[in-house]
Amino acid sequence: MSETLLTSKLKGERLELAASGSWTASHASELETLVDSVASEASQASDVSIDMAAVREFDTFGAWLLERLTRAWTSVGREPVIVGLPQHDRGLLAEMHGVNRASPRAPVRENSIVGALASVGRASAGLGRDLMLFADMLGAVGVATARVLIRPREFRFTSTVNQLDRVAWQAVPIILLITFLIGGIIAQQGIFHFRKFGAELYSVDLVGILILREIGVLIVAIMVAGRSGSSYTAELGSMKMREEIDALRTMGFDPVEVLILPRIIVLIIALPVLTFLGCMAALYGGGLVAWLYGGMSPDIYISRLTEAISLTHFDVGMLKAPFMGLVIGIVACAEGLQVKGSAESLGLMTTASVVKSIFLVIVLDGLFAIFFASIGM
Repeated sequence: MSETLLTSKLKGERLELAASGSWTASHASELETLVDSVASEASQASDVSIDMAAVREFDTFGAWLLERLTRAWTSVGREPVIVGLPQHDRGLLAEMHGVNRASPRAPVRENSIVGALASVGRASAGLGRDLMLFADMLGAVGVATARVLIRPREFRFTSTVNQLDRVAWQAVPIILLITFLIGGIIAQQGIFHFRKFGAELYSVDLVGILILREIGVLIVAIMVAGRSGSSYTAELGSMKMREEIDALRTMGFDPVEVLILPRIIVLIIALPVLTFLGCMAALYGGGLVAWLYGGMSPDIYISRLTEAISLTHFDVGMLKAPFMGLVIGIVACAEGLQVKGSAESLGLMTTASVVKSIFLVIVLDGLFAIFFASIGM
């Protein structure tokens, strides 16, 4: 048999309510019914009092129910008096008193021009923050490099070798496969279109110059940004979430010197190596397609390739690679250190790292193209 949790007694124009038992979520249905029944009685009284002295258990549900009663009576001009509530339960009731107090505001229709200008302003501010973050990380890496050059024994050689295996050696198969296919596709398209003019031989020039100067290093850098850059951001971000980076600082270690510098050095070393292998695979793929699809013998392909390309084309592509590796490493590590304490933040920063790295790699490639054109390379 269920106990009575709320009783009411009307004395003239005064309504006296007495609560008892457990005002908890487990008695939700019974409490709701009792509260609804006494709410109608309040219309017959000018004063309302609620005695909570006999309540044994009181949780958030009970506090909200009591607050709902007082709000209902206050809205019709009756201020209820709550007596007998233990001191340790008054804090919970006070918390409920502030819930849902703000009145809903009607949606404001924003002017489209103002909204567009606000978006531009926010984007500009975000770009400024990203540039400051990039410059800050670049400076920190420069300082850490100077310290390592002064005290070479502090360099993390084991960590560098491990990262070199992960970033360079383990990436070789996928780099060779993708660049091989890219070279074949460029050769096929060149042969297909040049054939209309009887100039299939010029497709070799297209493959050689385009691969060595632009596409080879660009494709490799984009793949490294998506493969290794995202890995760096996720690793550093998860360490930031678990407060491992703070623990390193507490032990007197510099996280930039211990975690970031080896990774960036590895990218600077690995990207030229991968670019060279990728270019060779792409040229081989182009030669294979020229032989099987274009009917061009390997001797003719190699002969024309040696005439079309020069050491300058090779130098242009290889000189870009270490700078692209530096940019990818700086962005990936900087975004990893911006991760907050949630998995959502980790995912957002990892995505932002890849997008920003690819964007900066393409911008850097364009700047190098202008620079090399200006000096005649």
